[in-house]
Amino acid sequence: MPRVASASLATLRRRAEINARIRAFFAARDVLEVETPALSAAGISDLALDSITASSRSLGPRLHYLHTSPEYAMKRLLAAGSGDIYQLCRVFRDDELGRWHQPEFTMLEWYRVGWDDLQLMVEVGDLFRAIVGHRRVTRVSYSEALEQAIGVGAAAETGQLIERLARRGVDVPAGLSHDAVLDLAFATVVVEGFAHDALTFVHDYPASQAALARLKPGTPTVAARFEVFAGTIELANGFHELTDAVEQRRRFESELAARASTGRHVPPLDEALLAALAHGLPDCAGVAVGVDRLVAFALGLDGVGPAMSFTHSAPFD
Repeated sequence: MPRVASASLATLRRRAEINARIRAFFAARDVLEVETPALSAAGISDLALDSITASSRSLGPRLHYLHTSPEYAMKRLLAAGSGDIYQLCRVFRDDELGRWHQPEFTMLEWYRVGWDDLQLMVEVGDLFRAIVGHRRVTRVSYSEALEQAIGVGAAAETGQLIERLARRGVDVPAGLSHDAVLDLAFATVVVEGFAHDALTFVHDYPASQAALARLKPGTPTVAARFEVFAGTIELANGFHELTDAVEQRRRFESELAARASTGRHVPPLDEALLAALAHGLPDCAGVAVGVDRLVAFALGLDGVGPAMSFTHSAPFD
């Protein structure tokens, strides 16, 4: 007997309509749809993510990785002169399973040549309105959001952040770094204060959380990075992209060293991406959107499961 689908047929029809709207949105703006490989000889270095590994007899004994995002391959296309591009694809992340997480899910990612993060935020808002209608939209910087929630901004001393969290009843484990305390504050207090029926754009992340974004001049220095939340659920993560191959290699190597120090798997660097950056990645901004979450928000569903044809479950569930 066939397995019962996670989503209803009515939801799958609505999801197909949303995919069609996404493609129409980019076709109207002359953004090229592309496809890139899901399998790579390089893995992700990001400390917040883990790749799912794969083996292939035809590719030899070397371990391969299912991509957590099409970003690296798409940047190679940008460096080759593709111009504005987007992709709808399946991506894979280990240790992600729950109401709003699946190890395999659909991502929309796109890049605009010559744009910065502020311009891209406008377009993300345009796309979301085309999908979910005219919801209330707010914008706030990372430090402002933190200050509104706990009374101090991101530049506060670590001890001060811990003390403010303790006032809110948040237990902070001993020995956390400043960034880890910021992450805890953001996850437990800041995001919980976002309006559940609105889209919240958080921009200008701390420089230490730049990931693949460039840094903005000024004091304090902040990253040209933004995230979008539907209530408490993250929908999108965008950057004014870093184009400096030397700085990108330094960040990758720092992340790999941190992985090694805690006994986590250390994958090979993506040398093809670094070569593309060295060749010349054009000035651009890019963003990744979790499509299953977007569908769930648009249709008022209580998790990604009811938005997907089938879901993965833990053993014995």
